[in-house]
This record gives sequence, structure tokens and C-alpha cells, in this order.
Amino acid sequence: MADFTQDGITVAYDVAGEGPAVLLLHGFPQTRALWTDVASRLAARFTVVTADLRGYGASSKPGASPDLAEYSFRAMAADQLALMRHLGHDRFHLVGHDRGARTAYRLALDAPEAVASLTLMDILPTDALLAAWTYPVSKAYFHWSFLAQPAPFPERMIEADPDHFYEACLLGWGGASLTDFPALDTYRAAWRDPSTIAGMTNDYRAAVTIDQTHDAEDAGRTLDMPSLVLWGAQGAMAKNFDVAEVWRPRLSRMTARAIPGGHFFIDQHPDATADALEPFLGSIDL
Repeated sequence: MADFTQDGITVAYDVAGEGPAVLLLHGFPQTRALWTDVASRLAARFTVVTADLRGYGASSKPGASPDLAEYSFRAMAADQLALMRHLGHDRFHLVGHDRGARTAYRLALDAPEAVASLTLMDILPTDALLAAWTYPVSKAYFHWSFLAQPAPFPERMIEADPDHFYEACLLGWGGASLTDFPALDTYRAAWRDPSTIAGMTNDYRAAVTIDQTHDAEDAGRTLDMPSLVLWGAQGAMAKNFDVAEVWRPRLSRMTARAIPGGHFFIDQHPDATADALEPFLGSIDL
């Protein structure tokens, strides 16, 4: 593990391989360990950077009651852009799952010149998801409302039994079992830390407040870099939405497809995930 610090925020990361640069960003409630198997495949052709998001894993977690701007996707994206520039990569492939995909989308909006290609895994745009907040969606994604409650209510509830809460999240979004998560011990070690619990709740508080303001400012924008949209064929997104059609107006050069598994298809099917990524990334020159 290495780390990079700028403006008081430390980002924990790993680098493997040689070739064009690829940044892989994890989601909730995980860490960069999500990408272990996929990164080992990609490292044969690419320089692969995996990093913990602000508030997650071994990266910094601004104070217990921060300005929520510190947990916006814009702030998280700025962390990762600074990391890649620090590593000498002014232009790179960008891949994100879940919260990492929301961070990646914001990074592509804020610094499109840095993003050679954009891969978004098992999300809708935040504003589109919240605009379609039907009962089936809210039941599947109850944690959005719960985690956005004022501190310290969700933090105290989760701290009583963090493994139970976060494992329920892992199992709740499309056909997974705990044996599908080879990095489960790493995830547990991270989410048992009260500062990580606070960081993850602040991420969700920011998503329904300041991130909505940022999204409104970018309403109607279309990104022009090559983009790949993937989702779990048995996941909640696939059950409730036509994922490709929601993204189509926002990504002018989009390829879209389902991957076997639920929301956590990367853990469940790392080879299928790498099989989708390798030819897409390999077809694009930096």
C-alpha cells in the first residue's frame, strides 16, 4: 500500500502493471480490495491504480460533523484526479462501481480532458435515481434514506453491530452470498472503524444535498468520451430500470451490457468483469 496527501486529505492506493493507466474506484461498503482479481488481469496490459475513496478504507475521513461539501462526489473526484496527476497520469481510463462510479461520473464532468474512457458499473445518475424513487426502489435501496439521517442516529445504530448491517447490504441487492466476497475480511476490518462508519454516512448525506446542487448545474450535459455501462443482470438496477436507456442521453459514445450476478458482480464474477473491460479499454488510445 502507498498513500498520497494533498490539502490534508490522504488517499490510500496500490499500483500494478505497466501500460496505459486505468483507475479503478470501489463503492459502498467496500474498499479498493474489491478489485484484486480484476486488477491482476488488467495489469498484464495496463498500469492499474486502485484507490480508497475519501471516507472509506485507509483514506482520510474528515471530522465527525464536517461540511458536507467535504464528502461530495466533486471532492472525492478531485482527490482521485490529484492522485493520478501525482502518479504522472494526466489522462487515463476511469472505471467505477457504485459510489466509485458516481465519483467517476463527476470526475468526467469536471475534468473531461483527463478521462480517456469512462466505465460506470451498476448505477443510474444520482438525480435520475432520486427522481424515480418509487416504493420498490426505496425498499431495495433503503440505506440511501437511512444513512442520510442526521448524525449520530445511523452511526449509533450501525456501531451496535456493523457486520450485521453491512453484510445485509452486501446480500440485499441481487442474489449474493457471503462466500461471493473473497475480500470480506478486509471489508469487515474497514467498516468496524467508527470513523469509516461516519465517513460512509456523510457520503450519503452529501449525495442527497450538495451533490444534487452540482447535478442540477450540469443538467443536460452529454459526455463525449468512449463509455461502457455495465450492470448486474440479477441486481436491483436491472429489475427496476432500463439502465442503458437512462444513460443514453448523457453518454454519446456508449456501449452497454449486463454482467451475470447482482449489484456486486465484480466480487461474484471477476473474470466476467475483466472480460468486459479488457477489450473495451484495449480499443482506446490514450
